[in-house]
Amino acid sequence: MNNLVSNTKFKTVQHALTVAELKKRASDLLPEFGKESAQREIRRQLPFEQIRQLAEARLLTFRIPEIYGGSQSSIKEVIKFIIDLASFDSNIAQALRPSFLFIDALLARGTEQEKELWFSRYLDGQVIGNTGWETGGANGEVSTKIVKEEGHYRVNGKKYYSTGGLYSDWISGVAINEEDKPVYFIIPVDREGLELVDDFDAMGQRLTASGTSNFNNVIVYEDEIQIRDFDLNKRSIVTPFAQLYLAAVEAGIARNVLKDAVWFTQNKARPIKHSSAKSSVDDPYVEFAVGEIAARAYAAESAVLRAAESIDRAWANDLSDASVEQAALEVAQAQYATVEATLKAAERLFDIGGASTTGRTYNFDRHWRNARTVANHNPRDWKAAAVGTHYLKGEKLPLSGLF
Repeated sequence: MNNLVSNTKFKTVQHALTVAELKKRASDLLPEFGKESAQREIRRQLPFEQIRQLAEARLLTFRIPEIYGGSQSSIKEVIKFIIDLASFDSNIAQALRPSFLFIDALLARGTEQEKELWFSRYLDGQVIGNTGWETGGANGEVSTKIVKEEGHYRVNGKKYYSTGGLYSDWISGVAINEEDKPVYFIIPVDREGLELVDDFDAMGQRLTASGTSNFNNVIVYEDEIQIRDFDLNKRSIVTPFAQLYLAAVEAGIARNVLKDAVWFTQNKARPIKHSSAKSSVDDPYVEFAVGEIAARAYAAESAVLRAAESIDRAWANDLSDASVEQAALEVAQAQYATVEATLKAAERLFDIGGASTTGRTYNFDRHWRNARTVANHNPRDWKAAAVGTHYLKGEKLPLSGLF
């Protein structure tokens, strides 16, 4: 269906995998991804092969229930995996966000037919991308149009921020119909008239394939329309998960910063001329900088995992309104704290050595650029203000899709 490189290492395994088995597969694969991640970004080498390996290892299927052949993991286990993945390559972690969110959307509001269809596709190693967002409009405005014809629909328009689209087998999207109502759909990436462009030009997360998707009179069939008859005035549990996913990517970046700080200090750094130390590992200011980075990485990961537990509690409480609201509140706080911790850790990395830490061959600046780019999904001041309003006045968080 696309040009992803295939890996057949796990093809012969047919039984439902446990969480422990998935974690073992992750521990085998992820360190290999980290070896060249810095250089992949410098060369703009898109991680097609790595994402295909993850999909075929079923590492996108943590949340699929056992009755459908999955491992039925908790949100916390998924978030642990995302942190691990992002600690080796945050681009890959971010590119797979639509795939993980699609599963939880099905769990929250999918029909039995949708679950059976899509969960089987995930277990076969397929990947889902999205084309939801556009540039130019305010407040998430959608201008892409969908028109009903005899037996099918036609879509015309342009999307941006199509996270992971180039790596995917299927992409989801939304367009406005003749009645100015949103229509959601999902189609294969090889559909005639669909053009996925690698033109994402952000300063960070450059390999997430989050560029333009052009819909040039693209056919959408009836069975590719997704029913979304949920209450827009009620918070979905998928939204806190979507936001926590971003925080997990941040926490993974912070852990990667720590790994690079330790490696550089032990292998490359040298004390400045007036240092009392013979080796950088004995320089008290370098020790302090690495210790601060470690503390910030620990704080980021701890906050994210605690918030993940709040989402699991919401599921355990049958997604009661109160439990979902509490999860959204905890995720908002964790997200703000994690962004702060990760950005500072990425900055402190340059205090462990001299000018050599800025060398392009190390590409250490990618950590701050990536963390800053992920953080810009949501204005953190708005997030903090909404949390403050809740504590001061008892108001609920906005139903904007960012909480």
